[in-house]
Amino acid sequence: MALSALALCSRALLKIGAQPVASLDEGTAEAEVAANLYPGIRDALLSVHPWSFATAQAALGRLAAVPRADFANAFQLPGGFLRALSAGTAGRARGIVYRLQEDRLFTDAEEVALTYVFRPDESAFPPYFASALVARLAAEFCIPLTENSSRADMLHRLAEAELRQARQADSQQASARVLEGFPLIDVRG
Repeated sequence: MALSALALCSRALLKIGAQPVASLDEGTAEAEVAANLYPGIRDALLSVHPWSFATAQAALGRLAAVPRADFANAFQLPGGFLRALSAGTAGRARGIVYRLQEDRLFTDAEEVALTYVFRPDESAFPPYFASALVARLAAEFCIPLTENSSRADMLHRLAEAELRQARQADSQQASARVLEGFPLIDVRG
Protein backbone atom coordinates (compact mmCIF):
# COMPACT_ATOMS: atom_id res chain seq x y z
CA MET A 1 0.00 0.00 0.00
CA ALA A 2 1.41 3.40 -1.00
CA LEU A 3 1.98 5.76 1.88
CA SER A 4 -0.44 8.65 2.16
CA ALA A 5 -1.77 10.81 4.95
CA LEU A 6 -4.90 8.65 4.96
CA ALA A 7 -2.93 5.38 5.22
CA LEU A 8 -0.73 6.70 8.02
CA CYS A 9 -3.71 8.01 10.00
CA SER A 10 -5.61 4.75 9.50
CA ARG A 11 -2.65 2.75 10.85
CA ALA A 12 -2.51 5.02 13.90
CA LEU A 13 -6.25 4.65 14.48
CA LEU A 14 -5.93 0.87 14.34
CA LYS A 15 -3.15 1.02 16.96
CA ILE A 16 -5.53 2.62 19.45
CA GLY A 17 -8.39 0.28 18.62
CA ALA A 18 -10.42 2.80 16.63
CA GLN A 19 -11.96 2.25 13.22
CA PRO A 20 -9.80 3.23 10.23
CA VAL A 21 -11.16 5.96 7.99
CA ALA A 22 -11.88 5.86 4.27
CA SER A 23 -11.42 9.62 3.92
CA LEU A 24 -10.13 12.39 6.19
CA ASP A 25 -13.29 14.39 5.51
CA GLU A 26 -15.89 11.65 6.04
CA GLY A 27 -17.41 13.36 9.10
CA THR A 28 -16.61 10.77 11.80
CA ALA A 29 -14.85 11.66 15.05
CA GLU A 30 -11.83 9.62 13.94
CA ALA A 31 -11.59 11.47 10.61
CA GLU A 32 -11.98 14.85 12.28
CA VAL A 33 -9.24 14.15 14.84
CA ALA A 34 -6.92 12.77 12.16
CA ALA A 35 -7.52 15.64 9.73
CA ASN A 36 -6.91 18.28 12.40
CA LEU A 37 -3.89 16.73 14.14
CA TYR A 38 -2.01 15.02 11.30
CA PRO A 39 -0.40 18.04 9.51
CA GLY A 40 1.06 19.53 12.69
CA ILE A 41 2.34 16.23 14.05
CA ARG A 42 3.92 15.33 10.69
CA ASP A 43 5.67 18.69 10.40
CA ALA A 44 6.84 18.59 14.03
CA LEU A 45 8.32 15.12 13.61
CA LEU A 46 10.01 16.11 10.35
CA SER A 47 11.50 19.16 12.09
CA VAL A 48 13.10 17.42 15.09
CA HIS A 49 15.91 15.74 13.13
CA PRO A 50 17.80 16.41 9.89
CA TRP A 51 16.24 13.38 8.16
CA SER A 52 18.20 12.31 5.08
CA PHE A 53 15.03 11.95 2.98
CA ALA A 54 13.78 15.43 3.98
CA THR A 55 17.01 17.42 3.75
CA ALA A 56 17.89 19.50 0.70
CA GLN A 57 20.18 22.27 -0.42
CA ALA A 58 19.17 25.26 -2.48
CA ALA A 59 20.66 28.46 -3.83
CA LEU A 60 18.27 31.13 -2.59
CA GLY A 61 16.96 33.94 -4.74
CA ARG A 62 17.82 37.40 -3.45
CA LEU A 63 14.86 39.74 -2.97
CA ALA A 64 14.86 43.31 -4.22
CA ALA A 65 13.62 44.66 -0.89
CA VAL A 66 16.40 45.06 1.67
CA PRO A 67 15.95 44.50 5.42
CA ARG A 68 15.28 47.57 7.55
CA ALA A 69 18.10 46.84 9.99
CA ASP A 70 20.96 44.50 10.93
CA PHE A 71 21.50 42.83 7.52
CA ALA A 72 22.15 44.00 3.96
CA ASN A 73 20.24 41.34 1.98
CA ALA A 74 17.04 39.30 2.10
CA PHE A 75 16.50 35.93 0.42
CA GLN A 76 13.30 33.97 -0.23
CA LEU A 77 13.04 30.63 1.59
CA PRO A 78 12.11 27.63 -0.61
CA GLY A 79 8.61 26.11 -0.73
CA GLY A 80 7.95 23.33 1.80
CA PHE A 81 10.64 24.79 4.09
CA LEU A 82 10.41 23.60 7.71
CA ARG A 83 13.77 24.29 9.35
CA ALA A 84 17.18 25.69 8.44
CA LEU A 85 20.21 23.55 9.17
CA SER A 86 22.95 25.83 7.87
CA ALA A 87 23.64 28.59 5.38
CA GLY A 88 26.73 29.59 3.47
CA THR A 89 27.96 30.91 0.17
CA ALA A 90 28.21 28.99 -3.10
CA GLY A 91 30.18 25.78 -2.74
CA ARG A 92 29.89 25.67 1.05
CA ALA A 93 26.44 25.63 2.61
CA ARG A 94 27.57 26.72 6.05
CA GLY A 95 29.49 29.48 7.75
CA ILE A 96 27.54 32.71 7.31
CA VAL A 97 25.65 34.70 9.93
CA TYR A 98 21.93 34.83 9.19
CA ARG A 99 18.49 35.24 10.73
CA LEU A 100 15.15 33.81 9.62
CA GLN A 101 12.09 36.02 9.78
CA GLU A 102 8.71 35.32 8.24
CA ASP A 103 9.50 33.46 5.00
CA ARG A 104 12.86 35.12 4.40
CA LEU A 105 16.51 34.69 5.32
CA PHE A 106 18.45 37.85 6.19
CA THR A 107 22.23 38.04 5.89
CA ASP A 108 25.05 40.29 4.73
CA ALA A 109 26.21 37.73 2.14
CA GLU A 110 25.59 38.45 -1.55
CA GLU A 111 24.54 34.85 -2.30
CA VAL A 112 23.25 32.05 -0.09
CA ALA A 113 23.34 28.27 -0.27
CA LEU A 114 20.91 26.88 2.32
CA THR A 115 20.77 23.38 3.79
CA TYR A 116 17.28 22.83 5.17
CA VAL A 117 14.59 20.37 6.19
CA PHE A 118 11.56 20.35 3.89
CA ARG A 119 8.15 18.64 3.83
CA PRO A 120 8.39 15.69 1.41
CA ASP A 121 5.43 13.81 0.01
CA GLU A 122 4.32 10.92 2.23
CA SER A 123 5.26 8.45 -0.51
CA ALA A 124 8.93 9.40 0.12
CA PHE A 125 8.81 8.44 3.82
CA PRO A 126 11.10 5.47 4.53
CA PRO A 127 9.66 2.65 6.67
CA TYR A 128 11.54 3.71 9.82
CA PHE A 129 10.08 7.24 9.67
CA ALA A 130 6.58 6.03 8.78
CA SER A 131 6.65 3.72 11.81
CA ALA A 132 7.74 6.56 14.12
CA LEU A 133 5.07 8.86 12.68
CA VAL A 134 2.32 6.26 13.11
CA ALA A 135 3.40 5.70 16.73
CA ARG A 136 3.32 9.46 17.42
CA LEU A 137 -0.06 9.83 15.71
CA ALA A 138 -1.49 6.98 17.81
CA ALA A 139 -0.24 8.64 21.00
CA GLU A 140 -1.76 11.99 20.00
CA PHE A 141 -5.06 10.51 18.77
CA CYS A 142 -5.55 8.46 21.96
CA ILE A 143 -6.88 11.12 24.36
CA PRO A 144 -9.39 12.76 22.00
CA LEU A 145 -10.77 9.40 20.85
CA THR A 146 -10.50 7.13 23.90
CA GLU A 147 -10.09 9.54 26.86
CA ASN A 148 -7.69 6.98 28.33
CA SER A 149 -4.71 8.90 29.74
CA SER A 150 -2.78 5.85 30.98
CA ARG A 151 -2.96 4.31 27.49
CA ALA A 152 -1.89 7.65 26.00
CA ASP A 153 1.14 7.78 28.34
CA MET A 154 2.15 4.28 27.29
CA LEU A 155 1.74 5.19 23.61
CA HIS A 156 3.88 8.32 24.10
CA ARG A 157 6.67 6.18 25.59
CA LEU A 158 6.42 3.80 22.64
CA ALA A 159 6.47 6.73 20.23
CA GLU A 160 9.66 8.09 21.83
CA ALA A 161 11.31 4.67 21.46
CA GLU A 162 10.24 4.50 17.79
CA LEU A 163 11.63 8.01 17.23
CA ARG A 164 15.00 7.03 18.75
CA GLN A 165 15.19 3.97 16.49
CA ALA A 166 14.22 6.02 13.43
CA ARG A 167 16.83 8.68 14.18
CA GLN A 168 19.47 6.00 14.63
CA ALA A 169 18.55 4.33 11.33
CA ASP A 170 18.53 7.65 9.50
CA SER A 171 21.84 8.74 11.01
CA GLN A 172 23.51 5.78 9.34
CA GLN A 173 22.66 7.11 5.86
CA ALA A 174 25.94 9.07 5.55
CA SER A 175 29.56 8.91 6.64
CA ALA A 176 30.47 10.30 10.04
CA ARG A 177 31.10 14.05 10.21
CA VAL A 178 34.67 15.26 10.67
CA LEU A 179 35.35 18.04 13.14
CA GLU A 180 36.77 21.08 11.35
CA GLY A 181 38.58 23.92 13.05
CA PHE A 182 38.10 22.64 16.60
CA PRO A 183 40.34 24.84 18.81
CA LEU A 184 41.23 22.15 21.34
CA ILE A 185 42.64 19.93 18.60
CA ASP A 186 44.43 22.86 16.95
CA VAL A 187 46.24 23.68 20.24
CA ARG A 188 47.86 20.23 20.30
CA GLY A 189 49.95 21.23 17.30
